[in-house]
Amino acid sequence: MQLSPVMQKYILHWGEMGSRWGVNRTIAQIHALLYLAEEPLTAETIAETLGVARSNVSTSLKELQSWGLVKVTHLLGDRRDYFESLHEVWDIFTVIMEERKRREIDPTISLLRECLIESENDSTTPPGVKKRIASTLDFMELLTGWYEQMKKLPSSSLLKLMRLGGKVQAFLSGKA
Repeated sequence: MQLSPVMQKYILHWGEMGSRWGVNRTIAQIHALLYLAEEPLTAETIAETLGVARSNVSTSLKELQSWGLVKVTHLLGDRRDYFESLHEVWDIFTVIMEERKRREIDPTISLLRECLIESENDSTTPPGVKKRIASTLDFMELLTGWYEQMKKLPSSSLLKLMRLGGKVQAFLSGKA
């Protein structure tokens, strides 16, 4: 597969951003390549195009599949697996948000609840610490509650809400 200079730039940048977001650079680059690809690609094509080891591609594809960002597809008469990414940006965003919540936020909320329960009978934990833990838990629960409500809205409604931007701020401050 031939990459245009713009495609190369996009893929390289997505890899850099992946690193900053805690995602392996190669995983992010493979996702970017599949997102830009006009048709599903084989693992061999991905490895050749990005110049990475086939084993690294296989591991990365499994990770992308576990996130629900990439799926396997087949072509009639061809025994190889082909891979394709979600192509709607909103769908990608939703999958990433849901996975990050499941992998990062939910375990944090569970831990905070445990800490609060344990601190009730722990005289060595200062009251100010207990208060800060409770405050963090309240915030995290408020945030996830809001998220659960927002994800029920159709994407068209969420986009309208996002486009309101400063108008919401003006409304809330009474300047509307």
